[in-house]
Amino acid sequence: QVQLVESGGGLVQAGGSLRLSCVASGRTFSVMGWFRQAPGKEREFVSAIRWSTGTTRYADSVKGRFTISRDNVKNTVFLQMNSLKPEDTAVYYCGARRVLILGAAPEGYDYWGQGTQVTVSS
Repeated sequence: QVQLVESGGGLVQAGGSLRLSCVASGRTFSVMGWFRQAPGKEREFVSAIRWSTGTTRYADSVKGRFTISRDNVKNTVFLQMNSLKPEDTAVYYCGARRVLILGAAPEGYDYWGQGTQVTVSS
């Protein structure tokens, strides 16, 4: 059974940092991604990483502030979020896909975690 379990969300002041984790189990994946969804908005791409090579991709809104990484031994993907802004407030979801493409469209991901809330206060 495939499972993606996120953790690490919370409440932080603007300018602060958080690190999200996503543990994957049940099968191997080619690409892992982080997405976020604010109330009343669509799920949007944040970042993605290819398991085999570590190649990464970022949304323009988080470049230079967020860093995605992975631990192949622990089957875990991380999202280090620095210089957080109130507009980063959302539920953050971990997604996994079997295809090698570092896609930004949520429809391209095959599995999802339950999400973790990130709230940034001003």
